[in-house]
Amino acid sequence: MKVGKYTLLAGVAFVGGFGANAHAQEAGEAEATLPPVVITAPKEAITSRPRAVTKKPKPVPVASDAPAPQKAKAKAAASGTGDASGGSAQDGTGGTGDDGGLGEAAASTSTIPSVFTLGQIDMVGGTTISSDAMRTFSKVTLDQALALAPGVAASNSGGSRNEQLIFVRGFDRWQVPLSIDGIRIYRPADNRIDFSSFLTADLSEVQIAKGYTSVLNGPGGLGGAINLVSRKPERPVEGEVQGGLFFGTDGQYEGYQTYASLGTRQTGYYAQASGVLVDNDGWYLSDDFQPTPVEDGRERDHSYKDNWQVSLKAGVTPNATDDYSINYQRINSAKGAPYHVTDPLANQRYWDWPETQLENLYWLSHTKLGDSAFVETKLYYTTYTDKLFSYDDPDQTTQTRPYAFRSYYDDWAAGGSVTAGTDITTWDTLRAAFHFRRDDHGETQDYNVRGVSCGSIAPCFVEPDQTTIEDTYSAALENTFHATSRIDIVAGISYDWRNLQKAEDYADGAIINYELRDTDAFNWQTAAVYRYTDTETLHASVSDRTRFPTIFERFSSRFGGATSNPGLAPERARNYEIGWSSLFAPSSQFATAVFYSDVTDVIQSVPIGFGPDGRPISQSQNVGKGEYYGAEASVDYAVSTQMLVGGNITWVHRDITNPTNPQFELTGLPEVKGIAYMTYRFTDEFSITPSVEFASERWTVTTDGSLYYKTGAFGLLNFQAEYDFDRHTSLMVAARNILDENYVLTDGYPEAGRTFFVNLRSKF
Repeated sequence: MKVGKYTLLAGVAFVGGFGANAHAQEAGEAEATLPPVVITAPKEAITSRPRAVTKKPKPVPVASDAPAPQKAKAKAAASGTGDASGGSAQDGTGGTGDDGGLGEAAASTSTIPSVFTLGQIDMVGGTTISSDAMRTFSKVTLDQALALAPGVAASNSGGSRNEQLIFVRGFDRWQVPLSIDGIRIYRPADNRIDFSSFLTADLSEVQIAKGYTSVLNGPGGLGGAINLVSRKPERPVEGEVQGGLFFGTDGQYEGYQTYASLGTRQTGYYAQASGVLVDNDGWYLSDDFQPTPVEDGRERDHSYKDNWQVSLKAGVTPNATDDYSINYQRINSAKGAPYHVTDPLANQRYWDWPETQLENLYWLSHTKLGDSAFVETKLYYTTYTDKLFSYDDPDQTTQTRPYAFRSYYDDWAAGGSVTAGTDITTWDTLRAAFHFRRDDHGETQDYNVRGVSCGSIAPCFVEPDQTTIEDTYSAALENTFHATSRIDIVAGISYDWRNLQKAEDYADGAIINYELRDTDAFNWQTAAVYRYTDTETLHASVSDRTRFPTIFERFSSRFGGATSNPGLAPERARNYEIGWSSLFAPSSQFATAVFYSDVTDVIQSVPIGFGPDGRPISQSQNVGKGEYYGAEASVDYAVSTQMLVGGNITWVHRDITNPTNPQFELTGLPEVKGIAYMTYRFTDEFSITPSVEFASERWTVTTDGSLYYKTGAFGLLNFQAEYDFDRHTSLMVAARNILDENYVLTDGYPEAGRTFFVNLRSKF
């Protein structure tokens, strides 16, 4: 579905709403029951028009290769809403705005990329972060961008994995699926996704579903869903080039970013190629950091991260409604793993990740069938390769001891889905979806056998290959019922099941074949939306969803510290939400929501005894239960045609019990987080955006797991300035953590101090 009619002034305002395609025959162009709020850049145009409250006429026919303004006019005429000039963020044409304020100036320099609508997921509520919002607030990686939205927080995993995490209303990366253009990015072994490995320069938008996650998108979605939407060309020839530099606390060079894209849209077809590279030699600690025997300050040891990705897209548009596209992406990353700053150096893991690679080849299509039906298909083949090296020494030069190793993952996934819909009546639309996916995980490891001389600086014993194969299915139905001109009801059900085909491991010199167990789960959800005026809306929802356990949770020995549990059951959460939104003034909006989640069968590690060598042994079990609850609020207000102010705040409380560990606490998520901003436009070309990010203390745990405690709260002062030389070229200068605050998100791992970013962009 298309992103809807709300385009906020500032890049940080959101609280949910609900949306689903209003009519099947308008698929791809249909107006939502209540569209997601768009987090957009302050300089972009705003279009805050209410949804029409009467039945819409059918779309006005328009050629598939028509210019964007012509298509926008046809869309506006069909919907009975919107701006006949084509003024909407999703059209990428700027717009004049309702109040004659900022819109006209923004239209002259609009840089909004065209959204690849084939790559959008079905959204029943949620939010969308635009490309320019991510740029305005200097969010180079996905974890940084997601933190713009209330209800979403980023954190650091700490430890030897050096991964950036996300939480959506308290749910973590295992419970919130990630996809690219609607293709699920699921790592077959453990789904340990590092959100900093995904770069934002090549995206048109990021979709975030919270609470109610449509069953049409496939299995998972226990606590939400995240979808990265690529770009699509709109003109006969178009392109973009970016170059940027990163600097540390006192202006030290850290690294660079570069991005380039070239695309074309012609009669009946389109094509695009793009690439982005971020090379970071390492980041700098705050000057207030007190050196330790492990970390002397200045540049953080082993903090380098190198990411690059390329994307290719080709599509055919034989008529005004149908679209067929084949796409290729490759994402590569390499990173170090900084050490805990206070743990004894001899007790730490000396890990490095020299290469992680994701390749994704996928097909997407949308076909209209007659006047009241459509069908959409997805097919994909995705490969994941991963290298993890463990060393003997802090300088990471030798691998001769028994705990040194080289671990290799070689995984692939293949599958697809079919979604179809039709209007049962003029006020009732039914859609159905079927998904299939096969995951194949392969691994091996090189290491040294205790007591056996290797005669080399590298591990010399090679394990045989081990393979795990699993098939996942999902069948879903979703119905949208227009009860009255102002009330819509959406309801969905799905049945998900898994068939485990093979599960191998290696121990004591032999291949182990684990017991094969299948799993299934039923899911249901419903939402109601009441537009009691043209500018004010109430909504409510309940969604009961599940999450299947990973291969790691069921079978990983965790370096000899765990045993398998083939019968591990899915986690389950029932999510409730009530929300209200109001367009209380021209180019302004306030929104709020409260939410509650009842979580059961939570997977947690349980001690079950000791191994032959006296080491404690644990097992993943469905022993946890509890509740997450909280509230979100956001406001955006146009003080004048030059000044915009706003922000958002989120409060989330999580309470989970672990019967085997009374001291257990959920870590990584602050109870309160938010952002406040002001944008001032001195001229049509020059604007500044100071902002403040803040978060309360959060739970963390020491390396040995013996002590849970809370980190300190923090507030970061940021600043961004942008100057448009002309309609095509702009310069941005940004600073984060201007006051150089020394703060931590997880035990023993301080965050970066003051940082600077300079970026030059040219579009044609």
